[in-house]
Formats: sequence, structure tokens, C-alpha cells
Amino acid sequence: MKKLLLPVLATLCTSAALAQTAPTTDPALAVPPPVAPIQSPTTAPITTYGFVDAYYGFDFDHGGSNQRPNFIYAHNRQNEFTVNNAIIGMRYDDGKVRGALGLHAGTYVTANYVIEDQVLKHIYEAYAGFRPFAKAWLDVGVFGSHIGFESAISKDNWTLTRSLMAENSPYYESGARFTYEVSSKLTLTGLVLNGWQNMRENNQGKALGTQIQWKPTDKLLINSSTFYGNEQPQDSLKRRRYFHDFYLTYAATDRLSLAAVFDVGKQQSEGQRGYDTWHTGSAFVKYKLAEKFSTTLRGEYYNADRGIIINSSMPARTDARFLAGGTSLNLDYLPTPNVAFRVEGRYLRAQSPIFEHDNGFSQNYGNLTTSVALSF
Repeated sequence: MKKLLLPVLATLCTSAALAQTAPTTDPALAVPPPVAPIQSPTTAPITTYGFVDAYYGFDFDHGGSNQRPNFIYAHNRQNEFTVNNAIIGMRYDDGKVRGALGLHAGTYVTANYVIEDQVLKHIYEAYAGFRPFAKAWLDVGVFGSHIGFESAISKDNWTLTRSLMAENSPYYESGARFTYEVSSKLTLTGLVLNGWQNMRENNQGKALGTQIQWKPTDKLLINSSTFYGNEQPQDSLKRRRYFHDFYLTYAATDRLSLAAVFDVGKQQSEGQRGYDTWHTGSAFVKYKLAEKFSTTLRGEYYNADRGIIINSSMPARTDARFLAGGTSLNLDYLPTPNVAFRVEGRYLRAQSPIFEHDNGFSQNYGNLTTSVALSF
């Protein structure tokens, strides 16, 4: 009997031990591990990524050119099938060291990187960083801007086209970035930059920037970003620029999301007599119609003394004021999580005739833009 019982007991003990170490098949019964402030990635430290945004746009009552107005930089071609941005890159992150290298091409690059050297304009991101201590990162190189609610990746934005405020504030920047995660709800960032959307320095001065991102609840995100610097060429008189970007997003329900954005900037006027001021705002209402369909309504305005930033970074005192506003509505269809088909109609109206039409210039501007975007 003992000889028969011993193998049975051994089998039961082994099964019990395996049952203690085997994961449960019911996620509801699984006990989550304790959250550690710093954890090494559980996946491979090197990852690759890609993005392609192909689009067609049509401007109503447009002029004889395929170019859209000169203050629209992302989807800036009309009556033409083309590529807004095509990106390929890789990133490295082992929890202590990280970096990235990404290259891109498209109409977005042609319009936004016109001042960059040919060897630099196709860099989407290129930086290296490490943790100087727990919860902190120090990165140096070229990376996405710390300013704005909208980015260069159209698929990540609530609307297909960018608002006037996004088109006329930095999409990218180069310099040093120090990020500190105070908690899971609060992140602080300080930056020393070459300037306002430029890789190479155009004078001997550096610009400074800050960013605060606070997420008091899972539904609410509050962002505050600042910029300070002189962006005039070396042989020009200094014109100090102060800028603040504020936005918040709120998930009201599982279907309804809201966002509000407000920017204000000041730059010393010609001869440093006072300041030229610009302020701009936009509001977004996004609604999920069904599992794969959503729509977003956007309202926006842009007000700039003497056309500062939107028409010229060095306006003369006699230049005209720029004032325009408008609305857009888009329909998004996501057949799979990494593909987006989007259609958007947009209307803008300016205080003065600034939009080129067949018969001269008009205060009104309307367009229709469609896009198919793929990310991997």
C-alpha cells in the first residue's frame, strides 16, 4: 500500500505546486503586480515604426495654383493626389537608456522644413537620452514639439487638417529636454532649444521652454507649455518672443470627448517699441458614432497684430492685422486599429480679402480633404 501511495502523493504535490505558479485563465481573477516607479521594458528594447498619410484635397473657387494658402503647411496641396507625411524609424529603450531615429518625406516636410539644410530636412526625430536618476529623462537631439494639442501625425489628431494655431506654432524642435515624472498624474519638462521650429541655430542665443502635464483624473488632461527666446537672425535687432500654449481634454462619456486650446504670444515690435501680440483658440467636440465611426466638430479663430507669426516673423509697423476664423467637420472610419479613412470639410472667413480665388482675392475659403492613413 505504501508503494502505491507514494507515487500518488508525489503526483498530487507536483500538481499543487504547478497550480500555484500557473497563471489564471480568467483576467478578472488575476492579481495585478505592484506598480513600480521604474520598470525595464518587458518587450525588446528596439522597436520599429512607420506611418503613411496619403490625401487628396479640393479647394472651392480656388486660384490657378495647386498650392493652398501660405499659412497652411500640413495638407497644403489641392486638386492633387499626394503624400502628406511618410515616416519610417526605430526607437530604443531599455528602461535606462533610450533614443530614436526617424526619417520622413512628403508635402508636410516640403512646407515645414524649407529653411533646413537638405541633409537635415528629412529627419523626423533623432535623439539620444538616459536616466540621470529615477523618474527622470535627459534627451538631446531633434524631437516633437512640446507645444500644441495637434502633432505631425494626422492619425493621432482629432481632425484631419490642422488648425491655424497648430500650423503656425512649432511641430518639431532641437535641443536638450529634461523630463521628470513627479507622479503618474504629473509630469514636468524643461527645455533648452535652438529656436522656434528650427534644427540649426540662426543666432548665438538659445531659447527656453517648459511643459506641465497634469492628469487629475482618468478623464481630464491639462497642459501648459511656454517658450521664450529671440528668433531674429544674428545681424538683426533682437526681438524677444514670449509664448504660452494651454489646452485641456475631457472624456465626458465613453462616446463624447471635448478639448479646448488657447495660445497667446508676444514679440517685441520693430525698433523694440512695444509688442506685437497674437492670440488664437480652438474648441473640439468628438463623438463616437459607432465602433468604427466617429466625427469631430472644430471651431477656431486667429488674431495677430500686423500678421505677426502667421504672415511674418518680423512684421513692420505698417503691416495689416490678420483676423480669421472658421469651422470644420470630419467623418472618420477605422476599418482596423492601424488604418484611418477620413473626410473633412472646412470653411474659413477672414476680416480682409486674403484668399486667392479665380477672380482675385476673397474673404472666404472652403475646402474638402480626404485621407487614408496607415500606421505600423
